[in-house]
Amino acid sequence: MIQILIIEDEARAANQLQKLLSQCGFEHRLLDIIDTVEDSVDWFLKNEAPDLVFMDIQLADGLSFEIFQNVSVQCPIIFTTAFDQYAIKAFKVNSVDYLLKPIQQDLLSNALDKFSSQQQQAIDVQVVQRMLAELQAPNHRKGILVKEGSGFIQIPISELLYAYSEDSITFGISNSKRFIIEETIDELMNSLNPSEFFRINRGQIVAKKAIQKIDKYFNHRLKLSVQAEREDEFIVSRPKTTEFKNWLNQ
Repeated sequence: MIQILIIEDEARAANQLQKLLSQCGFEHRLLDIIDTVEDSVDWFLKNEAPDLVFMDIQLADGLSFEIFQNVSVQCPIIFTTAFDQYAIKAFKVNSVDYLLKPIQQDLLSNALDKFSSQQQQAIDVQVVQRMLAELQAPNHRKGILVKEGSGFIQIPISELLYAYSEDSITFGISNSKRFIIEETIDELMNSLNPSEFFRINRGQIVAKKAIQKIDKYFNHRLKLSVQAEREDEFIVSRPKTTEFKNWLNQ
């Protein structure tokens, strides 16, 4: 009986896959269902390789390709994902097949037939590393669309000096104006270039170009003076001071 491992962070998708496997008449024994890169690495380190792995590409804590950077996976893999942009990337790690969600039973059957007739090759870790670098290449935004009067204008990111959260509203500051950003401070930071912007505490993001002066502050924190500064103080939280200094040196 074929022993399989399912690496999938959506319980519904994992259950549907098991149902389809049964409908295909594929005799198998399910070893485990894992939903993170970290737990997958741990599983492969502690267990013998299964006969076949069904592996979702986007997991709860990252891309499943990261697994291969941390542990040797010497077994056939059928990748599954809702995003077809990863199709070619999946085959570069010598997968048996690639299935786009929602998985169709006939395509699953074809993949299983391919698994039965194909000899698995060793995974090329260097290929995985190049692929991850390409997949994770930054795609930072160029502007912020904000309301003005009855319409909208775009503020170039190059003009953003800092942003802050106040009463659950995110504000941005440029040299000429203050504007509302219809995103959370988390969402905004995730879209910015981390080499140009730093989140100094829970509620403030500062552009490197806006920083004019840095002073020591009590409790091992730092106080910043920035362009277009308003009434708020800019305090780098204690846990972030070392990271902030390193960021300035980049």
